[in-house]
Amino acid sequence: MPNILWFDEIDTSSLSKVGGKGANLGEMTKANFPIPPGFCVTAQGYFDFLEKAGIRKKIEEELEGLNTDDTRKLNAASRAVKKIIVSAKIPEDLKKQIKEAYKKIGTSEFVAVRSSATAEDLPDASFAGQQATFLNVKGENEVVDAVQKCWASLFEPRAIFYRVEKKFDHMKIGLSAIVQKMVQSDVSGIVFTVEPVSNDKDRLLIEAGFGLGEAIVSGSVNPDRYTITKKDIEIEEKEIAKQNWKVTKVKDGNKHVNILKSDQRKQKLPDEEIKKLAKISIDIEKHYKKPQDIEWAYDDGELYIVQSRPITTLDKSSKFKVQISKGDTEKSQKISEAKQILTGAAASLGLSSGPAKVIHSSTEIDKVKQGDVLVTEMTNPEFVPAMKRATAIVTDTGGRTSHAAIVSRELGIPCVVGTGQATAKIKTGDIVSVDGGKGIVYEGKVVGKTSAEPEAKKTSLEVREQVPITGTKVYVNLAEKELAEKVAQEPCDGVGLLRAEFMIADIGKHPKAMIEEGKGSEFIKKLADGIAVFCRAFAPRPVVYRFTDFKTNEYKNLEGGKKFEKNEANPMIGYRGAQRYLRDPQVFKIEIDAIRKVRGDLSLKNLWVMIPFIRTTKEMEDIMEILKKEGLEQSPDFKLWMMVEVPSTVILIDKFLDLGIDGVSIGSNDLTQLTLGADRDNEAVAEEFDERDDSVVWSFKRVIRACRKKGITVSICGQAPSVYPEITEVFVREGATSVSVNPDIIGQTKKVIASIERRMILNKIEGLEDDLTKYAGLMDKKK
Repeated sequence: MPNILWFDEIDTSSLSKVGGKGANLGEMTKANFPIPPGFCVTAQGYFDFLEKAGIRKKIEEELEGLNTDDTRKLNAASRAVKKIIVSAKIPEDLKKQIKEAYKKIGTSEFVAVRSSATAEDLPDASFAGQQATFLNVKGENEVVDAVQKCWASLFEPRAIFYRVEKKFDHMKIGLSAIVQKMVQSDVSGIVFTVEPVSNDKDRLLIEAGFGLGEAIVSGSVNPDRYTITKKDIEIEEKEIAKQNWKVTKVKDGNKHVNILKSDQRKQKLPDEEIKKLAKISIDIEKHYKKPQDIEWAYDDGELYIVQSRPITTLDKSSKFKVQISKGDTEKSQKISEAKQILTGAAASLGLSSGPAKVIHSSTEIDKVKQGDVLVTEMTNPEFVPAMKRATAIVTDTGGRTSHAAIVSRELGIPCVVGTGQATAKIKTGDIVSVDGGKGIVYEGKVVGKTSAEPEAKKTSLEVREQVPITGTKVYVNLAEKELAEKVAQEPCDGVGLLRAEFMIADIGKHPKAMIEEGKGSEFIKKLADGIAVFCRAFAPRPVVYRFTDFKTNEYKNLEGGKKFEKNEANPMIGYRGAQRYLRDPQVFKIEIDAIRKVRGDLSLKNLWVMIPFIRTTKEMEDIMEILKKEGLEQSPDFKLWMMVEVPSTVILIDKFLDLGIDGVSIGSNDLTQLTLGADRDNEAVAEEFDERDDSVVWSFKRVIRACRKKGITVSICGQAPSVYPEITEVFVREGATSVSVNPDIIGQTKKVIASIERRMILNKIEGLEDDLTKYAGLMDKKK
């Protein structure tokens, strides 16, 4: 086995050579995920070092007969073994190979040197965090020293303890040291591709903090939390945390740096980047075919993945505990009547009570006895022996992806993190109850139904039977073909917005790159196959396909994209939408070919099309001419819609309608920001972005009235109707033919529309009655 392997030379079959972390970095590099470059000093290098330095037997002697439950002896053995390793001499040939590899990255570059054990990131055991990581290492000798320290960290007390627990032989576990180009992250954090507390596989959780990821992973700071719905990549919930300090590079070292007060409460990652990160994470999960725990970094506008491992705690925390472990002399009380001491982030399900044991460092873990509630600022792997004895855990800092949260779920005990003041408010000996499902710490013992107990849910059939019939059609916005079959079972009238971007991102390459390689027909087939999934699922209901609306910065992220895309200062109002089709008809035509293939070869006639980001009537006219020449002529079963997103289309709506289009769909997101001059992704002006502003609502009404006057279909496919029922009411009252919403609110929107339509009918009846009364009065007078 070679001593040095680069990421592009390894994959998940290389576990025995480069450990779990290294194998995953190689696998993701080969799969074209955004991985910073690097190499691995293989486990063989480590084993050769042990043999040539003659220290294997010495290590075995130090560990022989060790009682890992005796913390003092465990720590002493760890110190002795680590001293043996760092004092030994590395073979000169291995030193040279490490230095030569580092030179290829660049001797002026800072690197991260990470440990990757050959028993790490296994399906049933996560050894993550057991060994050391060294950030911002620079210089040949410094890199060699960091590699040797990584080897020594294989015998940290926490690592020794964990291997004994999992029955792994110390001397059969190798360690690969990863040397990777350093990402000086502005923001970093963790993604769990399954919501980690509830095990909800339809949602993922992103936690984010300023600076290097060390603070988030360790739980030293409370991170932002973003919950994302995986089916439509929408931000369902955001919790913005105050962050006072961060870890960042200062000169040649890492420092804790105070954050300006004006920045402490800012959202860490822009919404656009949150969605982009969510998409990358979902793709990683699909690649591995199992839920992933992902570490990421964001630097100078670019997202990087620095690690991914399988989640090993799924379904463990769901086996929640409801127990009263100690303090039987205390009177139990109902959970509804109990006094709340603290609230924090719900991190591991269950309800448990016991005496609190407040400790401030790993040197005090012996104080925690079986059945105690462990209360501390944050935990690290050295706390694990105490955590195994605890009945529940409460911390001052950290998020749902912190060490305390992950280990609690693995152990199946309740945990509340990020309370801010647990160690100040709770005293050792206090009887407390911890509800890890609600994120609440109560005073005394409590009994009652825990939030973890599953509630009876109506079946989808029962829900559908209660959904009313409406005159205004309800379409759905979709992008992920994996959801087509499921969403098609919902009571919707079709797909009002089928986004092309996700399907093209799944193809992976920039379309021009594929055309250049002579793979245009492959692109057409893959895109057609993707569209066909939706058409089959929803047939005979219409599927309105929106031609691609990638912006230059998004196209550039596709493989080969940098060659074809220029840098733009503001891509949001740059080279996008309809303008691309006219300036670059080659790409437009292969999309048209895919549409023809679906409608012709596959005979799926329920496919319609929609043109995004139109600016002028001339653009629309020219595009209609291209479609006609390419054989896509409007007919009773083939409709051509345009999107109204730019104020010019509102102003000139009558002229656009006179061109002969079949339908209009209002893109409320772009129309709102262009009307108000407020970038929805810019924190400085985000508060100004509001689809309910009078100027925006006026635009909605103008477009609807113009379409109704000419008998043309009019809909809305932006975010507004999914968020604000009052926007839906505007469309219904003005006579819109349909609205298109996110899948999770189809039923809710149907009910809202039915209620509005009933009120409108009643008002008309009342008006008619008034008219009849007046008419009868006039007739009486006439008589």
